[in-house]
Amino acid sequence: MATSFSPAPPGRGPVPPARLRVSDADRDQVVEHVKAAYAEGRLDKDEMDLRLDHAMTAQTHADLMPVMADLYDRPPTLTVYPKPHDEPARAADASDRVVGAAAHLITLTGLFVVGPLIMLLTAGRTSPYVRRHAMEALNFHLTVFGATILLPFTVVGIVLVPLFWVLGIVLSIVGGISALADGEFRYPLTIRLIK
Repeated sequence: MATSFSPAPPGRGPVPPARLRVSDADRDQVVEHVKAAYAEGRLDKDEMDLRLDHAMTAQTHADLMPVMADLYDRPPTLTVYPKPHDEPARAADASDRVVGAAAHLITLTGLFVVGPLIMLLTAGRTSPYVRRHAMEALNFHLTVFGATILLPFTVVGIVLVPLFWVLGIVLSIVGGISALADGEFRYPLTIRLIK
């Protein structure tokens, strides 16, 4: 995280915050905000690609500031804007909880990857709570789908595939119950491709 001053090399004064070099975490924060602005329709695809390129090649905080400057009311500082998925989202009302639970439970109807994806692209655009649960369910079921394709190439994998499916059903039910209770749920053994 950026601080107001950092130690300077010997013989020099403190480095101004805008001149501080950025870390990968700083770049990732800006990338998340640009992607969120694109998802909200505030940027078109070309503008998003350009800003992502600038964010990923930034060397100092001064390089990152123009990437987000017109996305917020005041000039951004990286310490003010946490990543959107760092803080647990809370349901605005009962309908958020029901739709969040549906994002997990719809997979039981046979819509393993398609169900959470539909929830993410519809209700997830307006509700951070639904988005969080739909992304978690989608990532888990993409992981199960990938394991189903890759594991049968091994003898042990053939035995594990049915166990993965049973685990997927049980964890989907647990995730749905957690969403109904306005809780946070993270699937174990999940590769989180969608963020």
